[in-house]
Amino acid sequence: MDLNAQYRAIRSEIGPALQEVIDSASFVLGPAVERFEREFADYLGVESVVATNSGTAALQLTLLALAVGAGDEVIVPAHTFIATAEAVSHVGAKPVFVDVFDDTGNLDPTLLPAAFTAKTRAIIPVHLYGQPADLDQIVEFARPKGLFVIEDACQAHGATYGGRHVGSFGTAACFSFYPGKNLGAYGEGGAVATRDSVLAERIRRLRDHGQSERYRHVEVGYNARMDGIQGAVLSVKLRHLDRWNEARRAHAANYSRGLTECGIRLPIVRSGREAVFHLYVVRSEKRDTLRRHLADRGVQTGLHYPIPLHLQPAYFHLGHQRGDFPESERWADSGLSLPMYSELTQAQRDEVIEAVLSFQSARVRP
Repeated sequence: MDLNAQYRAIRSEIGPALQEVIDSASFVLGPAVERFEREFADYLGVESVVATNSGTAALQLTLLALAVGAGDEVIVPAHTFIATAEAVSHVGAKPVFVDVFDDTGNLDPTLLPAAFTAKTRAIIPVHLYGQPADLDQIVEFARPKGLFVIEDACQAHGATYGGRHVGSFGTAACFSFYPGKNLGAYGEGGAVATRDSVLAERIRRLRDHGQSERYRHVEVGYNARMDGIQGAVLSVKLRHLDRWNEARRAHAANYSRGLTECGIRLPIVRSGREAVFHLYVVRSEKRDTLRRHLADRGVQTGLHYPIPLHLQPAYFHLGHQRGDFPESERWADSGLSLPMYSELTQAQRDEVIEAVLSFQSARVRP
């Protein structure tokens, strides 16, 4: 990524927004954060947004506010960033892994019945890489069982499912504003979006030491507040999000046209969804060799995520082994993220495409 390229394009808007926070000395929460919460809620089409200091905190506080804890189980995909399961562990519940689809890497809802037990309280589908998960099937499974659906939308700002923004379907949705995200802060940041005003109010208390009013602590809470500067930055960036996402989709289409015949698996977008390509992840059985080849030609790549959750040392105690979630393992072994950000130039995209094609040519050369 090139975060400086984005900053240069909006520098004239960022400066005054930051100066306003500095002049008001509202460095923690304050008017800038409240403004962003209202604007993001309107954008998503939900009643409330509660800003936090990270996406991980948003997940954890949501689980706490829903009284998910010791003795409970929460279903999560085995292929995602560890924060999804980490939040479950930190509230004392048990993450129950399920496998993912071969084509999108998202949670496979047909596997939910086998993972469900009397202890199951929630499902956390992840909109991985900016591709919306199968929300209709997941909500349909959860509703009659009284399960909470908590969307992990940390990579999917602006993505749509059936014409609605993701983040507006579940009991709540959690977003990360880590700098590299489609909607990124200038530091850490996160948020919970929900239509439930009671849930939103409890999360507001929990993020601020359990306070219902200043120095009245009605429960034991946390310090998970968003900085004023991050709220100001996010309000500026939100105005550009749809345009940036459209650029990412155009870049992804450019990649896919150029790499169609190159012998690697390309991302797909399922019908009725609008992905936002937080990442453009290709798949190759020769992933590591391809990565070295691209690096030799000056093309940086990423691995998201090379060890599935059930094989992470932090979760060895759950007793899983290789082969338990084969699709997640295949994604971990074969996935490679190509450069993707809205400011990519045509010359840069051409360079990436040529480098990948040259790898395929080298492999087939006699």
